[in-house]
Amino acid sequence: MPTGLSIHVGLNKVDPAKYNGWDGQLMACENDARDMAAVARAAGFEETVLLTEQGTADNITSALRKAAKKLKDGDILLFTYSGHGSQMPDTEGDEPDELDETLVFYDRQFLDDELNREFRRFSPGVRIFTLLDCCHSGTATEVPAAAEGNGEAAPRVMPVLRQQQVFEQNQEFYQNLQRELRKEGNGAGPGTVLISACQDHQVALDGRVNGAFTGALLRVWDEGAFSGGYQDFHRSIKDRLPRSQVPNFHTTGSPSADFLGQKPFTV
Repeated sequence: MPTGLSIHVGLNKVDPAKYNGWDGQLMACENDARDMAAVARAAGFEETVLLTEQGTADNITSALRKAAKKLKDGDILLFTYSGHGSQMPDTEGDEPDELDETLVFYDRQFLDDELNREFRRFSPGVRIFTLLDCCHSGTATEVPAAAEGNGEAAPRVMPVLRQQQVFEQNQEFYQNLQRELRKEGNGAGPGTVLISACQDHQVALDGRVNGAFTGALLRVWDEGAFSGGYQDFHRSIKDRLPRSQVPNFHTTGSPSADFLGQKPFTV
């Protein structure tokens, strides 16, 4: 029988000492991580949950590398992240918009290319399903409240001034990291399915109980009553969100038709 491992990260704040005094307070990210872990557990995954202070780059990288050593061809990894998303200048020229997207971990920003590098450590036959409930926006945007009664909503985006300050204060570190990742190249890697909360130029909404994206996902999933493949799942979540937040569906490493046609969270 295949093995399923899942890693769930939820950060309701970050370390202000690492972000020029900004703590990035949010309400629902830890709830998102716990709720996604419950979905994974019910589907037969062995879950790891990292909340706020535990959500450091080293802890998350360590969890991913342990999973990469354990999972074999035919197995599946589920990785979910709920927190802030940001962008920084792409100094290596591999991004069309000249910006690298980042996940805002507790102690530092984690480049999208870093996440890809960790996924490439997995055997090519491992299925990887990633859910990111965060902003990928480099500008502050006025955002309307979510449409389905999720309570007071705020964008999960690092303010532009903070983005600039944090990058400038750690510019040498991030530029060296970008250079290192560029030299390594992307490669094919295992088949990966990503459903993210919004497009790169948009922001994702927080909420009192869940983020707008995670809340919509949980309603679509309906405790496992959902039927259909990953693309059907994406479309159904998209239908429940406002036009200001359009979930993205993206694949890398050429996931098989069998993988794409499976019911999400199938071990």
